[in-house]
Formats: sequence, C-alpha cells, structure tokens
Amino acid sequence: MRVRGTSMAPAIRPGDMICIERAGVGEIQIGEVAVFARDGHLVAHRVARIEAGVDGWHLVTRGDRAQHADAPVLGSELLGRAVSIERGHRCFHPRAGFSAVERAVCRVLSFSDRATSLYLRLTAPWRRPSIIP
Repeated sequence: MRVRGTSMAPAIRPGDMICIERAGVGEIQIGEVAVFARDGHLVAHRVARIEAGVDGWHLVTRGDRAQHADAPVLGSELLGRAVSIERGHRCFHPRAGFSAVERAVCRVLSFSDRATSLYLRLTAPWRRPSIIP
C-alpha cells in the first residue's frame, strides 16, 4: 500500500510503500502500526493501547504526529499490521519505539503542518533533474 498522508511522519512518509500482514486484534501489540479500513479509506496508525469493549477487544490507535487518538478500531475494521516500509531503494521494519530525539520531532510535527511540510522537504531523497537530449 502506498502512503499518501502525513499522520505517521516521521516514521512513515508520503510516498512510502508499506507491506501489510494479516493479523487479528489479539495478535497486534502496543507500538505496532495497525492498518484498518474506516469511512472508505485505509488508515495506518500506531497502536497506543488495547481496550476491552462490550463486543470484544479494540485497538486504540493514533498517528505519530496526531495530538489525539482515533476512535477504537473494531476487529471488523482491522486488516492487519505493517511489517515493512519501502522508501526509495531501502526496505526496513517499522519500530515500536522512538528515541528521545524522534519523540521531540513527533511533538513538533504534531503542532505544525508548516513544520511537517518543511521536515518532509528537508528529508526527501535528493533527485537529480532529468536531462532531456
């Protein structure tokens, strides 16, 4: 799945490809990136906590740069977990935790779309302009 939004920056950036592995609510752990369908969109957000509900267990997720958690993810909405991220020619696994510096970056990005835009421009892979013969 190709990522379009910025809610998971800096861990997952627009244009990244994520590989999804099927998993049920009981198989996903806090810190993993859950992928679910909601309101006609696919969403990939980090699991903040797991709660018991009237109709079973729910995942409470939140984008890394979001200030508030999403509504609980029901088992019927869950598609699975992100198991790898492909960015350019690199492929890596999403990490469950962040360093102090990464947490600080997430905090700054959560308060400012302008800072997020600047961050994404500064960290984008450099591309040489194509030469037209």
